[in-house]
Amino acid sequence: MLNTASSKLRLAAAKHGKNLDALIAASEDYGDAVKGIVIQAVTRALNSIADSAPAATQGSESNGNYSISMTYLNAGQSLYFLRNELKELGLMRQVFGAIDLYNTGEE
Repeated sequence: MLNTASSKLRLAAAKHGKNLDALIAASEDYGDAVKGIVIQAVTRALNSIADSAPAATQGSESNGNYSISMTYLNAGQSLYFLRNELKELGLMRQVFGAIDLYNTGEE
């Protein structure tokens, strides 16, 4: 799973126009951060398989004729990276902008 997670992170970096291998080669600290994030992703996937009651992100219950509905954090036990992890590595940046709604063309 470590190799798969590493490959997925390389693909995510390429999608954002970054060469992950070059960034790792340029800084030992960056390489250590990448290793940590890959391990976190694998740990999340393994924990979701082992948990008898995985973490739910959303749930609802009712009492009459008992009904329950849950949405689980990692129902498919797949590898994924959180946005804050990608931002930490500089692969994803916040983009902002503004639109002038009241521009009449006059200065």
